[in-house]
Amino acid sequence: MSAPARTPAGRAGGDPPGAPAATAGGPDLRPRLPVEYVLPLRWADDAGLAELTGYLRGLRGLVDVTVVDGSAPELFARHAAAWRGLVRHVAPDPALRGVNGKVLGVLTGVALARHEHVVIADDDVRYDEAGLRAAHRLLDTVDLVRPQNYFDPLPWHAWWDSGRTLLNRALGADWPGTLAVRRSTFVAMGGYDPDVLFENLELVRTVRAYGGRDAAPRWLHVRRLPPDTAHFRGQRVRQAYDDLAQPARLAVSLAVLPAVATALATRRPGLLLGAASAVVALAEVGRRRAGGAAVFPRTTALAAPLWLLERGVCSWLAVADRVLRGGVTYAGTRVARAAHSPRALRARKGTLLTPEV
Repeated sequence: MSAPARTPAGRAGGDPPGAPAATAGGPDLRPRLPVEYVLPLRWADDAGLAELTGYLRGLRGLVDVTVVDGSAPELFARHAAAWRGLVRHVAPDPALRGVNGKVLGVLTGVALARHEHVVIADDDVRYDEAGLRAAHRLLDTVDLVRPQNYFDPLPWHAWWDSGRTLLNRALGADWPGTLAVRRSTFVAMGGYDPDVLFENLELVRTVRAYGGRDAAPRWLHVRRLPPDTAHFRGQRVRQAYDDLAQPARLAVSLAVLPAVATALATRRPGLLLGAASAVVALAEVGRRRAGGAAVFPRTTALAAPLWLLERGVCSWLAVADRVLRGGVTYAGTRVARAAHSPRALRARKGTLLTPEV
């Protein structure tokens, strides 16, 4: 399934979605933002190098960019050649240790940041100028900003995963591939733990434990490129494992399969139809909330029951990984902890260390 590119509300219609706006012809005279854009990267191949380079070229006129590149040496050298004079390109700090390479990249990048306001974004996130400016403004009043991602383009698996996004938006806010933080808060609280799987939840909870304030503006829609199908399939159990850090969500997910089995065993398919309809209705609330209908096509709400059924299966597999294998496989290693509890983070407040500034 696919859908045409969508134009978020408030965005000029002529530019490609997610591409920073550019001045047509002549030098770029737009005022730059006092923002550091930190992109943690670890690639196994360079299939997306040309597209990412074009995106970084557009960012250059708006913000300062630091790419923290944990790719293999031959890929690192190729990236250095492609991005010379375009961005600051560095390797992760070798003094840092941890199983989550993305967190090591973030710790390195934030320590090197030249500005108080820092946008952290995965390599598939595509901000436009309006999104960057909104995140920058919000950081004047809070310590951390959690924007909302939407997929564009929308192949079948991105449509499927959009069901998760809409349910999260209906019940609160989704977990995106990007956060924005105040550097002073990040450094003062000692960074966050690189030995967890659900790094975004860990960072948000660490900011809260330190006494910082966060915001999740559901109207701040930031485009995200979908993964390829193989990568999507490889994420299913790992993403379900994240719920081990959120007991209430895990309990709901684990209840899905027994509920479906009971309805089938008692020959009451009407219960399943009613439940599916309720889930679609809830997802539609999330789709319409805070201008979401501008970036989420109508059909995405229909994906929510399918995603929920998948999560029900994968949650049991995630629990089995934890009980029988001691954790889930991530980047070639096994990770036991999804994220620390808020109570545990309050107890260890300020004990983590970021690289020297």
